[in-house]
Amino acid sequence: MSYNDNNNHYYDPNQQGGMPPHQGGEGYYQQQYDDMGQQPHQQDYYDPNAQYQQQPYDMDGYQDQANYGGQPMNAQGYNADPEAFSDFSYGGQTPGTPGYDQYGTQYTPSQMSYGGDPRSSGASTPIYGGQGQGYDPTQFNMSSNLPYPAWSADPQAPIKIEHIEDIFIDLTNKFGFQRDSMRNMFDYFMTLLDSRSSRMSPAQALLSLHADYIGGDNANYRKWYFSSQQDLDDSLGFANMTLGKIGRKARKASKKSKKARKAAEEHGQDVDALANELEGDYSLEAAEIRWKAKMNSLTPEERVRDLALYLLIWGEANQVRFTPECLCYIYKSATDYLNSPLCQQRQEPVPEGDYLNRVITPLYRFIRSQVYEIYDGRFVKREKDHNKVIGYDDVNQLFWYPEGISRIIFEDGTRLVDIPQEERFLKLGEVEWKNVFFKTYKEIRTWLHFVTNFNRIWIIHGTIYWMYTAYNSPTLYTKHYVQTINQQPLASSRWAACAIGGVLASFIQILATLFEWIFVPREWAGAQHLSRRMLFLVLIFLLNLVPPVYTFQITKLVIYSKSAYAVSIVGFFIAVATLVFFAVMPLGGLFTSYMNKRSRRYIASQTFTANYIKLKGLDMWMSYLLWFLVFLAKLVESYFFLTLSLRDPIRNLSTMTMRCVGEVWYKDIVCRNQAKIVLGLMYLVDLLLFFLDTYMWYIICNCIFSIGRSFYLGISILTPWRNIFTRLPKRIYSKILATTEMEIKYKPKVLISQIWNAIVISMYREHLLAIDHVQKLLYHQVPSEIEGKRTLRAPTFFVSQDDNNFETEFFPRNSEAERRISFFAQSLATPMPEPLPVDNMPTFTVFTPHYSEKILLSLREIIREDDQFSRVTLLEYLKQLHPVEWDCFVKDTKILAEETAAYENGDDSEKLSEDGLKSKIDDLPFYCIGFKSAAPEYTLRTRIWASLRSQTLYRTVSGFMNYARAIKLLYRVENPELVQYFGGDPEGLELALERMARRKFRFLVSMQRLSKFKDDEMENAEFLLRAYPDLQIAYLDEEPALNEDEEPRVYSALIDGHCEMLENGRRRPKFRVQLSGNPILGDGKSDNQNHAVIFHRGEYIQLIDANQDNYLEECLKIRSVLAEFEEMNVEHVNPYAPNLKSEDNNTKKDPVAFLGAREYIFSENSGVLGDVAAGKEQTFGTLFARTLAQIGGKLHYGHPDFLNATFMLTRGGVSKAQKGLHLNEDIYAGMNAMMRGGKIKHCEYYQCGKGRDLGFGSILNFTTKIGAGMGEQMLSREYFYLGTQLPLDRFLSFYYGHPGFHINNLFIQLSLQVFILVLANLNSLAHEAIMCSYNKDVPVTDVLYPFGCYNIAPAVDWIRRYTLSIFIVFFISFIPLVVQELIERGVWKAFQRFVRHFISMSPFFEVFVAQIYSSSVFTDLTVGGARYISTGRGFATSRIPFSILYSRFADSSIYMGARLMLILLFGTVSHWQAPLLWFWASLSALMFSPFIFNPHQFAWEDFFLDYRDFIRWLSRGNTKWHRNSWIGYVRLSRSRITGFKRKLTGDVSEKAAGDASRAHRSNVLFADFLPTLIYTAGLYVAYTFINAQTGVTSYPYEINGSTDPQPVNSTLRLIICALAPVVIDMGCLGVCLAMACCAGPMLGLCCKKTGAVIAGVAHGVAVIVHIIFFIVMWVTEGFNFARLMLGIATMIYVQRLLFKFLTLCFLTREFKNDKANTAFWTGKWYNTGMGWMAFTQPSREFVAKIIEMSEFAGDFVLAHIILFCQLPFLFIPLVDRWHSMMLFWLKPSRLIRPPIYSLKQARLRKRMVRKYCVLYFAVLILFIVIIVAPAVASGQIPVDQFANIGGSGSIADGLFQPRNVSNNDTGNHRPKTYTWSYLSTRFTGTTTPYSTNPFRV
Repeated sequence: MSYNDNNNHYYDPNQQGGMPPHQGGEGYYQQQYDDMGQQPHQQDYYDPNAQYQQQPYDMDGYQDQANYGGQPMNAQGYNADPEAFSDFSYGGQTPGTPGYDQYGTQYTPSQMSYGGDPRSSGASTPIYGGQGQGYDPTQFNMSSNLPYPAWSADPQAPIKIEHIEDIFIDLTNKFGFQRDSMRNMFDYFMTLLDSRSSRMSPAQALLSLHADYIGGDNANYRKWYFSSQQDLDDSLGFANMTLGKIGRKARKASKKSKKARKAAEEHGQDVDALANELEGDYSLEAAEIRWKAKMNSLTPEERVRDLALYLLIWGEANQVRFTPECLCYIYKSATDYLNSPLCQQRQEPVPEGDYLNRVITPLYRFIRSQVYEIYDGRFVKREKDHNKVIGYDDVNQLFWYPEGISRIIFEDGTRLVDIPQEERFLKLGEVEWKNVFFKTYKEIRTWLHFVTNFNRIWIIHGTIYWMYTAYNSPTLYTKHYVQTINQQPLASSRWAACAIGGVLASFIQILATLFEWIFVPREWAGAQHLSRRMLFLVLIFLLNLVPPVYTFQITKLVIYSKSAYAVSIVGFFIAVATLVFFAVMPLGGLFTSYMNKRSRRYIASQTFTANYIKLKGLDMWMSYLLWFLVFLAKLVESYFFLTLSLRDPIRNLSTMTMRCVGEVWYKDIVCRNQAKIVLGLMYLVDLLLFFLDTYMWYIICNCIFSIGRSFYLGISILTPWRNIFTRLPKRIYSKILATTEMEIKYKPKVLISQIWNAIVISMYREHLLAIDHVQKLLYHQVPSEIEGKRTLRAPTFFVSQDDNNFETEFFPRNSEAERRISFFAQSLATPMPEPLPVDNMPTFTVFTPHYSEKILLSLREIIREDDQFSRVTLLEYLKQLHPVEWDCFVKDTKILAEETAAYENGDDSEKLSEDGLKSKIDDLPFYCIGFKSAAPEYTLRTRIWASLRSQTLYRTVSGFMNYARAIKLLYRVENPELVQYFGGDPEGLELALERMARRKFRFLVSMQRLSKFKDDEMENAEFLLRAYPDLQIAYLDEEPALNEDEEPRVYSALIDGHCEMLENGRRRPKFRVQLSGNPILGDGKSDNQNHAVIFHRGEYIQLIDANQDNYLEECLKIRSVLAEFEEMNVEHVNPYAPNLKSEDNNTKKDPVAFLGAREYIFSENSGVLGDVAAGKEQTFGTLFARTLAQIGGKLHYGHPDFLNATFMLTRGGVSKAQKGLHLNEDIYAGMNAMMRGGKIKHCEYYQCGKGRDLGFGSILNFTTKIGAGMGEQMLSREYFYLGTQLPLDRFLSFYYGHPGFHINNLFIQLSLQVFILVLANLNSLAHEAIMCSYNKDVPVTDVLYPFGCYNIAPAVDWIRRYTLSIFIVFFISFIPLVVQELIERGVWKAFQRFVRHFISMSPFFEVFVAQIYSSSVFTDLTVGGARYISTGRGFATSRIPFSILYSRFADSSIYMGARLMLILLFGTVSHWQAPLLWFWASLSALMFSPFIFNPHQFAWEDFFLDYRDFIRWLSRGNTKWHRNSWIGYVRLSRSRITGFKRKLTGDVSEKAAGDASRAHRSNVLFADFLPTLIYTAGLYVAYTFINAQTGVTSYPYEINGSTDPQPVNSTLRLIICALAPVVIDMGCLGVCLAMACCAGPMLGLCCKKTGAVIAGVAHGVAVIVHIIFFIVMWVTEGFNFARLMLGIATMIYVQRLLFKFLTLCFLTREFKNDKANTAFWTGKWYNTGMGWMAFTQPSREFVAKIIEMSEFAGDFVLAHIILFCQLPFLFIPLVDRWHSMMLFWLKPSRLIRPPIYSLKQARLRKRMVRKYCVLYFAVLILFIVIIVAPAVASGQIPVDQFANIGGSGSIADGLFQPRNVSNNDTGNHRPKTYTWSYLSTRFTGTTTPYSTNPFRV
């Protein structure tokens, strides 16, 4: 029986078996398709030559094997044969039992494995099928009870299963492995053998398996053996040789052996004889020949023993599995011991657990000690950054080189290599590991990694930008340039200026090398010797430096010299050659032997970090062409659009000197150079754009290539639509079915109909199709033209696509069924590997890690609103999203209820149904909640319906269990003789199908918390097991320690639905393997996967998240998908056959490491945010992956991807697990595979469903996690290896496909900030200067008018070009989504989606997401603290409070947006330009996006209730700790810099604090403080310039007795306005502290809110003081609004700088609790648990409060401004409805209703709304008065009112800005016009004319 989807069988949790469950939907449609069960007539249905008839098709045949309704299977299986192979079996029958699988269930092999199969004769190549021979049922009967049938049933098997088991038992006794681990690994090994033997001979299966694990060319062990020079250890011994060198005798022997090898190649000499001749030759080639000879001579028993030992070592290695080469060393030591007399002579068995306790646990404890330490009796995370933690990779890399292995020592200092090889394994437990390991790469948290890892990016862009800009900046190297003459520089100067680019390239390489010295410790044997490289780089640097220095020294910019001219040209071409050489040559290959494969010195690094597969043929040319086109387009566009647009501003600004009065303290030193400062900033912005547009062209070209490839593959919908469906039946026959080996030939229509009908019915059972749709889509049996015969009629669907009613006739419009069938039809049009017969396909496992994700939604979660902010229940929302599916579900439920009622009540139900109105009323509960009866079987149906449309584990399991259904369906359809054999025994047939499905497919869920589940979680997990008994769940089991001083014992355990129930309600585990300790040492997911991976089975793993889905029609393609690994048709070639000739790289077959697959984001229809997230996933996972996989740049394995289990698990596992560093754990598997020689492919024709975050907050959480993870990746050694060793085209693909995206976001945000700084300086220039009348079409030499003007018009016009550039770069990000939609769904759908995105304001969201990406990368690289953020998997229908949104995004976006908007306001007021509107939109997105995308943000009542919550958020938390308060947010933000103290007091507030390490001071200084200082300086320059009185010749009134212009003191003005509020705050805080300490404790006795009152007064004073000084600034600036805005912006940055300085220098760590804050305001410092720190903490808290006072004032003002900006929207009629339509994409009729409140609640809400509405508008009026009053007052106050305050020479002199002065000094000023001869005589002393051609003498 099965619970299939949600309407067939029901499980009553209270039912203990007995009554069978009701089959609901089945009876409904079975009557309508009863004719499908008729026996077909032979001549109508199948080939007349066929021998047998087909059994009628049963629509249940495709179902999964759920079995929980009746009696569940117990652990004893169906038959209880007591005989077992060995004495360690327990429970039911074990894998050693004849006729039983690992469940203790009888196992039936397929007919392809029968003993009589001709394949079993030992044929050299695999022979599938029965070669056309008849089917013998007796063979089936004979082999039906054999386990692992492909191996066991074959008489040619080289070794019997009993012997294999004996080998496992023997090894277990010799090494002390655990019995359960041995049983697990025996089953693991036999499943592998069975999987391979099903498609090749057993001997070949064993041989190929041994080659993959141990001795083949692609085996990791073999690679390590030669990389670490173990052959030399075996021959000579490391103790007897000087490591890294080879002796003279060895060199002689090597020369001698080369002659011997050459002779052997020519004369075909015997390999063994050759191996003897090579004695004494220790070269790699000779060692490999000896290795192959040794491997070739192994017997099957020895091969099994090798494999068994490796698997047993691996199976118990727990965390050591992350260090594959360490495992190789353990295996090598164990092998040496095993082959020694020492082992052979030992009689007694080693105690069980010896291997774990003696070998693995010490390593585990060392690894754990690096991350955790014991503090107060518990493990706490050490506060060490990655560069201080010896992680998995450091441990692993010790074993790469013999020098590392030689470091392994015992406590007495003896080296392990000094003792005999056979004794080393026994001594491993005595090694002092803490003295052995060291850092092999330092992941220092610094931006310097960018220089080393991506040096070629900076060289290519920086050098070319320099050359472009130098060529177009002639005025910089033209002496005494005059615009009216426009004289050109010397040609030699121009050449020399461009040639300096080579100096820049060399300098970058020198820096990259210096930083490599820092990152790679010299003590590691794999570290390059950098001295030689540095020497050559310095020489190249000097070679590039000499020509320009010589040229400029000789010419002095004016003297013509032929030698200088020649030298400058040579210098330029040297620079170009340097650029090309450094761009093409990886840093790792510069002037060293590091990448020289002929040298054995660095072979380990080449093998494990640079073993990239070589692109060949079309892939190689595609890669070259892509990057050629990208850079061709980029260089052309950058020159004409970016560089030439800067040419005129360069000419004007570089020669411009401002006529300004200046400052009191330093006169006009700064202001007169304002134009040059602006030019310098413009250069910087242009450089950033130069980097940005490369990424733009990459996206464009990638999209073009991806489109071309999609057409080539036939995946695009733009291929003829009709063609896809008319050919679908034929394609099902040719691409889904393996019919070539069928012994009984049927007509294709018979086979196709079974597949198609199964797909349609599965959709019906999933409630995607209504019954009338099903009727039109199914194949039907109809009477034939021949009397008495019946035939199959195909559905008209296949031929009627051109009808206008296509969309509604067969599917609901835009339904899930239409999408799925459309993709299925499209995908079959693409090239697919031919499927193998089911019996021959390999075994694979779907592997899903689970932590706390929802398994099954509870009824409460479905029909109750989430929280007080929610307006809708989950069920209501799902009904709106899936109305058709809900309707189908309700109809199905009603039929079920009617049938049940009819069964129970007889005819009563008929009477009730007669009353139509009553019937409709009775149906209301069905349409409302899906059930009318509260019986468990009905409520469970609704729960399942909702769970299957949410992101639950049940949906994942239900979807991916379709593999079992697909395998059963295919096996049955392709093997009709099986049906013939079972005849009238449908149960036996179903059992045989289940055995085959179980043999080929496993589903493993790693549920690490299972043993700690709550009751409801455990009930849901148990429901899963009953619904899907073959589901396997791995979990961590914990037992108390045996002794007090020991740790608890932790086990990895495995259960499934067949395990017997114990008395405590738990199931008896099948396997229970003890671990060394708690395996969760990292961020969780990787460790969760690692502990359970030993329980997977088969050759391939599909890694799936617990929020994915799969479909039957996709599962039918599994055989073709697995065939992509290129291991199906294995040639009968001995991998150990000697290959004397060097292997040709072109013929070498690269192993496929993993196969990428597509994802369909099933949350895309849930509104704008879900759709944006879905679009990102689709483009990254499909559009870009398609191209990147072809050009060798795909790294990310994602989550629907298939992994080659053998390849990945022998190389460290499916992910990496160092805490923090490997936050994005999956991409490291991709990098690891790529570096170690694995091929990464992408599959176009297969896709899974995937859930994605739907709410603004959860999407941004995911974004933050990805961004922070990328920051960690920048520090990783993988990026170092890839960046410094990949060839240029592959490096560019890697960079732009992965880190380039995030660095591009950083550049976008950086360019925005620098541009705003340019705008401040440029517009202050434009505001003060008299601009010339400018016409770009007139000659440059024309005199500019008015005389004496400043020609800054070209610079101002440059803003328009810059805006256009940023606009284009931004909108390029939409191209992939549009292109993807265009390819997949056509022009109209693409246009629709694009328009909907714009109407829904998704560009705002994109800007915000880009900022969050860049902020999270920046924060991680600066202060660290990256952690795993669990992303939301619910539906975002709740309104999030303003305070939560504000505190979540203030630091990352809102603050920056507000600061820049203030400067932008100045720019707009001072000099208006239309392009500035773009920046207003962008900065508005940074400030307002969280509120725009918040559901029901503009609902009137909710808005003011939210305002109430915000006011309370500001004030609470100062008397008693509160989880959500302003002070809590400030402290948490600050703790990212200061870190937390370790001291705990047990206070509840400590739990919410989390962990935060103190940021490194140098990081904060250089990445945060210094950039803030520079930006503040830039604003200060603009501010002082706008006050410097440029062009002022006189005042309209006297100041200090004169009308002549006098310097002002704007600097003092700035200091007063910035620092005075801080000083006043300090005074206020001093008073408050004294009052709190003196009176606080006493007042606290009678007044509970003393602290809150004192804090409220202090904060109120801070707000008022800052507002006062806002007005003071306005007054001192002469009531000029533009100057005020710039002054306020500069003042804010000065305060930021001060507070960063105070934080950096004076703030110690925060307490995790909130006691210090509350004690400051209440005075209760005693009894806080601080100990002696209670005496020092007040001073620390005082400094913190100084900062907090200004921060409070800023937050109060900024938050109110944001709230006030939302006010206009509140007055728009029906705004909440329009806003909800925009967010949720729901029709008005389907919009979510407002909540219903009780009368009391409604009255209370209205009262609160009125109160806070008054407060809101009162504050609004106050803000308006603050702005309007000074503006009005300015007109009433005389212009000279403050002119003479202070008097001349006093400190207040110049404090007030003169008002109403004129900047127009152009009257008497005019440029002098000179002749050429005058200039030549004056500047050169000769009359030689200048050349107007820059490159002509």
